[in-house]
Amino acid sequence: MRNIAIITRRELAAYFATPLAYIFIVIFLVLAGALTFFMGGLLQRGQADLQPFFTFHPWLYLFLVPALSMRLWAEERRSGTIELFLTLPVRMIDAVLGKFLAAWAFTAIALALTFPLWVTVNLLGDPDNGVILASYIGSLLMAGAFLAVGAMISATTKNQVIAFVVTTAVLFVFTLAGTELVLESVRGWAPAIVVDIVASFGFLSHFQSISRGVIDLRDAIFFGSVIAAALYANALIVDLKKAE
Repeated sequence: MRNIAIITRRELAAYFATPLAYIFIVIFLVLAGALTFFMGGLLQRGQADLQPFFTFHPWLYLFLVPALSMRLWAEERRSGTIELFLTLPVRMIDAVLGKFLAAWAFTAIALALTFPLWVTVNLLGDPDNGVILASYIGSLLMAGAFLAVGAMISATTKNQVIAFVVTTAVLFVFTLAGTELVLESVRGWAPAIVVDIVASFGFLSHFQSISRGVIDLRDAIFFGSVIAAALYANALIVDLKKAE
């Protein structure tokens, strides 16, 4: 745990040592606010909730998280610093977890900075703060799953652009997997068990379930399983490619 904490602090500090962190946060906050007020019509709805705000989170993460995760390992491999990094007296899983937790903590900071929206709806009405809190937790879990998949893909290439494009494409498929648009196309040729498997991998459906105010154990296990599986694959890939 000590090694993981050291790597996490080192990586998190590295984000704020460059303009990347501030650019990411500003873009996230501006887009979240614009989508919530203009496309979501938060004030025009006349309801004291943050449903329009959380509706757009999967689509925000779909483009912003790959931009954050693409450098996690691709940059290390491109610059050749991965060899130096892996010579430190830490286990491979410690390095993978440290990098992931730093990116997740950074995302949590960006998400926490949206608190003025929460304050706004409380000033304008009497919202169900339990539902809003559950939605924040669900959003953070979904962001963690997105980051874990992005980190895994970043470990497969030295090119950050390729990592970004592939991560976006993969996450787009996972995001829509549980929607009727995808399920209807699968039902035409696949047996029911395949349809159920495809439906179970939908990030969007699991997040929407949590954003209704109920943190179902199945949804939490789903996101936790995706994170664990992706990070395990990440460690295997880095170990296989560290000599390249």
